[in-house]
Amino acid sequence: LALVLLYVFWFVGNYYYNLYNKQASMKAGGKDGGLTVTIAVMQIVVCAAWAMGLWLIRRNPTPLLGLKAPAPQPLPAITKADVISLLPLTFCYAFAHTAGVVALTAGSPAFGQIVKAAEPVFAAVINTLFYAKSPSLAKWCVLPVIVGGVAISTLKKESDGSYSVPLDLYVLAFGSVNNVFAAFKGSENHRAMAAPGLKDRIGGVGNQFALTNVLSLVFLVPCMVLSEGANWPKFVDLFTNDDAFRWNLCLSGITFYLYNELATLTIKKTNAVTQSVANTAKRVIVIVGVALVLGESLAPIKLLGCAIGIGGVLLYSLIDKIVYG
Repeated sequence: LALVLLYVFWFVGNYYYNLYNKQASMKAGGKDGGLTVTIAVMQIVVCAAWAMGLWLIRRNPTPLLGLKAPAPQPLPAITKADVISLLPLTFCYAFAHTAGVVALTAGSPAFGQIVKAAEPVFAAVINTLFYAKSPSLAKWCVLPVIVGGVAISTLKKESDGSYSVPLDLYVLAFGSVNNVFAAFKGSENHRAMAAPGLKDRIGGVGNQFALTNVLSLVFLVPCMVLSEGANWPKFVDLFTNDDAFRWNLCLSGITFYLYNELATLTIKKTNAVTQSVANTAKRVIVIVGVALVLGESLAPIKLLGCAIGIGGVLLYSLIDKIVYG
């Protein structure tokens, strides 16, 4: 029952994050409103505030959702050298999140999710080129399936029965940037956590995520000022006077933090196959659920591309076990 509850709250949290994120962006004028980066940064501000609250009370209540007692969450006992060693990881985390928010809010969240599902393709290339960690031959053979699924999902049926690719390059570009930074983030996380004693000084996975959110503001705030600083008065006015925008923004930050924590708790209790199936199911639920709530079109060709792309991601996760045992 506890594991089922963790899955339910993880999926529900991810779904509502995407919904709150999109609704906050719509209130701010979407990609033309000049506040997409600001929204992304303010979500991390909410996450950082939540993390500091946990450090203040020295307890993390999230395990209660899985019928467990609150977990201890003391302040990390890290050094200046530790902080410096974590900066590459937090840099990648910061801009993966920002690009992801832009991709999911600039156009269709469903298409944004499909593009983000292609992350294994970027991870395979980046790990091979920069970390000398090439995937197996079997995994390389699956990558064209993922790419093909994403490509098919972009097709649009014209009145004459032919298919064309609509120029939603904005979402495609930022979704790809998200995948690049997410791929680097995964490898940098592995590198950083391999440092002797760092895990113990940080004080657990929950503290690592909290610390990553706080440190990422070192990069995000200057980025926000440089890119959208002139629109800050517009954001303040919207946040102050529009209740729907304020709540959607705050709730998107809280649900983002919670669903990531719940994902970590769930993954620790399951094997690799279950994790792969769960991640696939979660993405399908988010794509279909958010599209239905927002009234987006889910044409058969988009559903086919989605099924092929996400099915390819699932196969990519399992192929080594199938082929090599």
